[in-house]
Amino acid sequence: MLSRRGFLGLVAAGVTVAGLAACSGEGGTAGVKKGGADLSKKLQLPTFTAAKIPTPDLPIDAGQDPAYLKYPETLVKSVATQPGDGSKITALTQTWDVAPPTVDKSAYLQALNKALNAQWEMNIVVGDGYPDKFNAIIASDDLPDLVWFPPNQGLQRVPELLEAKFHDLTPHLSGDAIKKYPNLANLGDTAWKSAVTNGKIFGVAVAYSRFGQVFLTNREFWKPVGGDNAFTSADDFLEKAKTLIDPKKNKYALEPAYANAVHMFSHWYGAPNTWKLEGGKLTHQYETAEYQAAIEFAIKCYKAGLFWPDPTLTTIKEKAANGQIGAYIESFPGFLNDSRSQNFDLGVIVPFAATPSSKPVFNMALGSVGFTSINKKVDAKRVEMLLRVLDFMAAPFGTEENQLVNYGVEGTHFTKSNGDLVFTDRGKTEVPTTQQPISFVIGSPAALFIPGKADRTKLIHDFQTKVAPMVQQRVTTGHFSDTFTQKNGELSTMGNDMVKDIVAGRKSMSDWPEFVKSWMAKGGAAMKAEYEASIAKG
Repeated sequence: MLSRRGFLGLVAAGVTVAGLAACSGEGGTAGVKKGGADLSKKLQLPTFTAAKIPTPDLPIDAGQDPAYLKYPETLVKSVATQPGDGSKITALTQTWDVAPPTVDKSAYLQALNKALNAQWEMNIVVGDGYPDKFNAIIASDDLPDLVWFPPNQGLQRVPELLEAKFHDLTPHLSGDAIKKYPNLANLGDTAWKSAVTNGKIFGVAVAYSRFGQVFLTNREFWKPVGGDNAFTSADDFLEKAKTLIDPKKNKYALEPAYANAVHMFSHWYGAPNTWKLEGGKLTHQYETAEYQAAIEFAIKCYKAGLFWPDPTLTTIKEKAANGQIGAYIESFPGFLNDSRSQNFDLGVIVPFAATPSSKPVFNMALGSVGFTSINKKVDAKRVEMLLRVLDFMAAPFGTEENQLVNYGVEGTHFTKSNGDLVFTDRGKTEVPTTQQPISFVIGSPAALFIPGKADRTKLIHDFQTKVAPMVQQRVTTGHFSDTFTQKNGELSTMGNDMVKDIVAGRKSMSDWPEFVKSWMAKGGAAMKAEYEASIAKG
C-alpha cells in the first residue's frame, strides 16, 4: 500500500491538473457543477451484497476484519468465466516498491493475463511524483484505459476533470446494477462513497482498510516500564519514555513524524475524527481543546527528547527493529505488512485516557484509497469488459481469484505448508512488486491472515476488538463539499506545516488561534458550511 510518508502525511501539497483548460474552457472552469451535496444526496449507492467467503477462525462480532489463523483449505470460486476479451488493458498507477519485472520475465503476470484473458499493462510511477505524471498524461490527452485517483496527493479540480475525460459509471454501478459485478458489490457503502462526485459514480472504489493509523512498537523497548500498554495517562507515558531514551546510544522513544504523532496523541485526548457534529453544527478538530492538548503534549515530548532528532530520517523500520526507536506510526494495512515482514517483537498501543477526564477514541479511515476511473474514449462494450476485469481482481480473501492476484501460482510463486502459504524465491521477486501497483488500481476488502504467524493475526484481531468501543467514523463521509475538492490539499498541508513548526519550537501555541482563523478564512469555514448543509438534507 501507500508509503508511510505518502499515506501518513495526511494530504500532500495541492497540485494543479494540467491540460484541463484545453477541454473545458479558459481556466478549466467551464461546466463545473456546484451544489454537489444536492446531487450526491439523490444518488443510489451500489447495493451491498456480501460475498461468499470461508468461515473466519476468530469472531467478527465487533466489526473486526475476517481473521484466519491458517489459510483456508477450500477456496470459493467467485468469477465463473474469464472477464477479458483478449485485448490490452492499460492503467496508470504507483508503487512504493521497486518496479516489477516485465511480462516476458514474470510468470505471475503471464498467469494473471491468462486468467483475465487480457494483457494487463501498467504505467507505474515508482516512488514520489504521481501528481506530476498524472498531470503530464492528462495534458497529453493520451489517457490509458484506467486512471487511479488517489485521495491524498492533492490533485486539484477533480470534478471538472472527471466530467471532461472520464465515464460516468452510475448506470453501470448504481443500485442493483452492481449485481452484474458481485465482487464489486461486496465492497460496501464506506468504500463506494469515496467514488462519488457531483452525484455520479465516476470510478470503481479501491477498497482499503476501514481502520486508521496505529502506533506500532518494538515491545522489547518498553518492557523495562511494564510494556507498551501499561500507560495510565499521557504524563505517565512521558515519564516512562524519558527513562528509556539514551542519546549516546541513539535510542529514542518516537520517530520524528510530529504531525502524525499529534494525530495519535489526539486519540488519547478524545479529539474528533477531523470534524465533530453536534446539533447539526460542525467543529473542526483544530478548534477543539482536545486537539490543542495533543499538540501541547507533543511539545513536551519534543522538549524531553523523545523524538529521533533528525526529522528527515527515512530508516524508521530498521531503527525500530534494532531497538533504537520505540514507537512509530503506520497505516492499518502497514500494520499487516509489518506483521508479515518484521521479525522484531511487534506491538501496538491501544489508545488510553490522556487525563482522568479524557475519553480515548480511535479514528476510522475512509475505507478506500481513492478510485479508478475509465477513460471516456473507451466505448460502452469495453467499459463493461473493464468492469468485469476489475470485479475479478476485487475478489475477497478466501477466493481462487484473490489467491492468484495476491500470491500467484501454487508451486511457482508459493507453496502450502501446514495451513500456511510460503512464497518461493520467484514469488518474492515477482508477486509483491507487481501486486502493489495493482492494489492502487483495484483492491479487495481487508482480511487478517499472516502466513506462518498466527500470533500476529491474533495481535491485530485483539487490537480491533479492544478499539471497537472507541471507534469514531468521519461524520462527513458520504457528504459533499465543493471547497473540499478544491482546497483540501492546500489546507491540509497548511495545517501539518503549522503543527510541525509548533512542535519543533519554530512557532508557539500562542500562534495557534490566529492560524485557525486564517485556516478558516482560506476554506475551512466554507467546507464547514457546505458539509452542514449536506448533513441537514440527510
